[in-house]
Amino acid sequence: MGTPDEAAAASDNANLSTSGDALVARIGYDIADRDLLDEAMSHRSWCAENPGHPSNERLEFLGDAVLGWVTADLAYRRYPMMSEGELTGIRKGVVNATALSELAGELGLGPFIKLGKGESAAGGARKPSILADAMEALIGALYLDRGSSIAYQFVDRMLGDRIASTAQRLDQLDYKSTLQELLAGSGRPTPTYELSDSGPDHDKRFVAVVLVGGQVYGRGEGRSKRVAEQAAAAEATRALQA
Repeated sequence: MGTPDEAAAASDNANLSTSGDALVARIGYDIADRDLLDEAMSHRSWCAENPGHPSNERLEFLGDAVLGWVTADLAYRRYPMMSEGELTGIRKGVVNATALSELAGELGLGPFIKLGKGESAAGGARKPSILADAMEALIGALYLDRGSSIAYQFVDRMLGDRIASTAQRLDQLDYKSTLQELLAGSGRPTPTYELSDSGPDHDKRFVAVVLVGGQVYGRGEGRSKRVAEQAAAAEATRALQA
């Protein structure tokens, strides 16, 4: 007959196996290393109350990189006529906390995430940031256990439709905000826009020029001020990234 500690360990292993089986059934791919799967679902709040168990933060870091690579590769191959700025727009449109938390919701990851008592009571299993982190950690675990090919297939299956829909609405993406964030991150001045227009009221065309520190970085045209400014910001973003 085993000791109480051994009995508790056996119970934990049984629970892990059961929850692991349910989780892999949801994602559609088995992860043989169930300790790795358990780690992917372990939020730091739970680890703080259970010393000796690693949180999912390292796997989250890895999964984020895998996710970015697969999304970039899919966009590059499927949209050969798009510019670098447009491909970046697709990636930003699908690799973000909102999109990832939605994916986690579709998979039903919430109940599988191990949270500390306080975080659990605060509804942590429904928080977008926690769900998004768990989604990235799961991708990291799948990559380590099954390899790059399976991880690629999984991301394609989960994000393929979102990539296509984002590509169709690139004109709605906020390049002005992207440009401002890019400039702020590099310590450059806030951009300013100069507008001009031509043509009759019923068929007016607008031209926007974006300046950074008095220097022209991009130019854009459109049938509205917004479209022209967004086009100018997109060109400036591509120039800065280049």
